[in-house]
Amino acid sequence: FFNKIEDELEMTTVCHRPEGLEQLEAQTNFTKRELQVLYRGFKNECPSGVVNEETFKQIYAQFFPHGDASMYAHYLFNAFDTAQNGSVKFEDFVMALSILLRGTVHEKLRWTFNLYDINKDGYINKEEMMDIVKAIYDMMGKYTYPVLKEDAPRQHVEVFFQKMDKNKDGVVTLDEFIESCQEVRTKL
Repeated sequence: FFNKIEDELEMTTVCHRPEGLEQLEAQTNFTKRELQVLYRGFKNECPSGVVNEETFKQIYAQFFPHGDASMYAHYLFNAFDTAQNGSVKFEDFVMALSILLRGTVHEKLRWTFNLYDINKDGYINKEEMMDIVKAIYDMMGKYTYPVLKEDAPRQHVEVFFQKMDKNKDGVVTLDEFIESCQEVRTKL
């Protein structure tokens, strides 16, 4: 009996409970009902209410059984971890999901830029883009593509910079990124 009480007390000290659903409903593009469903799923995977990077990688890897998703999951985790404290709370998760699923084009592009801007200096440089492209190739696995030449990631990065780096200064700013993506979108 006392062990059960002890366990419950221990769980309450390490568990994270999200802000009120009303507040999250106001901050996201989800209904209260949708938030309840998302929270149940989140709690199912992360009973403590918080996910660390290792757990995040394990969950994410399940979606890419033929590749190595660990590096891409690392970058994705950092984009979800807005406080940069090594953990993702339900609020962080649901805010990002709201942007990715129901945000405006501009919000989605801003979020994606943040994902690619690995060192968070406000620019995407060729090294960062190369790291992201390699991580995507690793995640997709060698069976997804026709056999790729060794320099395929570098070629993708060069094409990316030719299109995005408007002023040819070697980095892509948020404005250049959004402008380039919207140009592509209007051509489709």
